[in-house]
Amino acid sequence: MGANTEIVNGHARPGRKFLHGVYLCMILMGIGFSSKAQQNIQFSQYIFNELTINPAYAGNKEDWNLNASYRQQWSGIPGAPRTGSISVDGLIRGDENDRRVGVGVQAMMDKLGPQSAVSLYGSYAYRIPMDEEGLSRFSLGIGIGATQYKIDPTTFQYTDQNDVAIPVAAAASIAPDARFGLYYYNPNFYFGLSVMDLLSSYTNTSYSWKGYKFETIKKAPHVYLSGGTIFTFSDNFKLKPSLMIKSDMKGPINIDFNSFLIIAEKIWVGGSYRTTSNASIMGVLNAPKFRLGYSYDLNMSNLAGAGPSHEISLGILFPSGRNEDADPRYF
Repeated sequence: MGANTEIVNGHARPGRKFLHGVYLCMILMGIGFSSKAQQNIQFSQYIFNELTINPAYAGNKEDWNLNASYRQQWSGIPGAPRTGSISVDGLIRGDENDRRVGVGVQAMMDKLGPQSAVSLYGSYAYRIPMDEEGLSRFSLGIGIGATQYKIDPTTFQYTDQNDVAIPVAAAASIAPDARFGLYYYNPNFYFGLSVMDLLSSYTNTSYSWKGYKFETIKKAPHVYLSGGTIFTFSDNFKLKPSLMIKSDMKGPINIDFNSFLIIAEKIWVGGSYRTTSNASIMGVLNAPKFRLGYSYDLNMSNLAGAGPSHEISLGILFPSGRNEDADPRYF
């Protein structure tokens, strides 16, 4: 039946399949058990939609922007993480706040063995112009939302099916949360700083069944620092390097190095390297109103046998009259 858990005398004890599947996956994902907190899953193609790591990014494209991503982590392990995300963001236009107020909505599903988390966030960003043309802006953003943590006991196997501690139906708890961010950009450079899952340390994600308490692995607060630039070699060739630093303030700092070669504004070819011994190869087809991307991730640590990770992303832009030739968006 896949991952399993043994329940003995009312106490949960992982079975062999569960250990080899979900626990190994947790080790690979860098989950901290001491704090019962989970490292946020990072999309390899986050650079095409930084709303996933910074609420101040809302409205940055200045057109309504739909993004969807799906990631299959460590495909060689049963019960390995699967993550999906969909978001929409854009500008609220008006006489006084024209191009200043950005809003966004993001939904995310994260499944790891018998556990799952479904999140919904709304983001608000106030974008302060830093020059007369408005090509350079500094944004302040806040996000408010909630996450439903859920455990499905039907995926477990038990040594005693009649144990009263065994839940007979899925159990869930809902935890509110918040995020905050800063974001600066101009046509050649961007910089972002954000704190995600601000309330996760103060929320309860456990549930009870007939007097027995069960814990779920919840998110931990994370700090993200990101930045990038663009180098123009010719009209048909540009290079876009970027960097992201992520920390939960408890474990090792993760650093992500990215670089893309942009060919004729339509094809992006590049890769990334993370200090968690992961590397990605990415290819993106980028039309004016449409983007389709794929990444193939390799684990280069001693646990390389876990298998590769696959990720696809889709972006659709709904133009609103912005002059794309005068202000192309690479960030």
